[in-house]
Amino acid sequence: MRVRLGIDGDAGGLRLGPTFAILDAVAGAPSLLAASRTLGISYRSAWSRLAAIEAALGQRVVIKTKGHGTALTPYGAALHATLARTFQRLAPDLAAEEVRLAESLRALRPPEPWRLRLAGSHDPLLLGAVAEISAIDLAVAGSLDAVALLRAGEADAAGFHYGARGEAPAPFAALFADRDLVVHPLFDRQQGFLLPPGNPRAVESVGDIARMNLRYVNRQRGAGTRIWFERLCAEAGLSPERIVGSRTEEFTHQAVAALIATGEADVGLGTPAVAERFGLAFRPVGWETYFLAIRAHLWERSIDPTGSPLTNLLDAIAAAAGTTLGYAPPDPAYQRAAWG
Repeated sequence: MRVRLGIDGDAGGLRLGPTFAILDAVAGAPSLLAASRTLGISYRSAWSRLAAIEAALGQRVVIKTKGHGTALTPYGAALHATLARTFQRLAPDLAAEEVRLAESLRALRPPEPWRLRLAGSHDPLLLGAVAEISAIDLAVAGSLDAVALLRAGEADAAGFHYGARGEAPAPFAALFADRDLVVHPLFDRQQGFLLPPGNPRAVESVGDIARMNLRYVNRQRGAGTRIWFERLCAEAGLSPERIVGSRTEEFTHQAVAALIATGEADVGLGTPAVAERFGLAFRPVGWETYFLAIRAHLWERSIDPTGSPLTNLLDAIAAAAGTTLGYAPPDPAYQRAAWG
């Protein structure tokens, strides 16, 4: 908040602030027209103000000379210098008082609501919860990209997931060891292969996808779902490049499902809720945990007060996780056992 204080005293009915303002403008301008423009008033209004000053003092303060414009009279110049000295002496005190007043006014204002800057891997349940909370700004990014935004200070929290439930999240291990962060399990979710209705090729594994040369639609680099798929390939002794279409990238579960539903791809990884929405078959692969990594001081600041964006988010997710197909509340037992 910027505060400006000025002097508007009175001397025998003459307002000192406006008087000094117009005398100072005349002293610094080649003409009254230029002075009036400096003050943002009309030429006629400037003459009217000068006439009122002269009437109040009984002295001429300006003189108009043909060919030389308008200038201060000796009396006007002396009055201008007198007021200038007074204002200059008061300026430091006014400036200090402006600072004090601004601080006091800021203290009187109600605190601005805190907004949570969240970067997170795409998830329909998360998006639905965030949509109901206006104080959260969400940037959808792959798990690794979301964490990078958190590390760079461009996000307050990052949502990420990896692999199967209960397994140590190797690509994100540093987050769990960072004392400046709190890593909190938000929910568990099931993932599996999204397939044409009825699973006509009887796909059960990554090996089946490679053997039958099925067209796979992948997630973008850095996405937790892609990391899981590449691990499934490694466990099967396959290079991802052997999978047809493994370089075809989409950024959401819905986009993957849409390609399969329209016949442009044969298989991809996603959640059962998305499979149901697009009328696809679903072959489970496993459960995983979706985590929230947040700066520790923000967690401590907002986890207790009701109505904070973080508390609202956790409440909304907890309510939805237990009632949405393919989701479940996280298991605190394995969480403590795996990461302490």
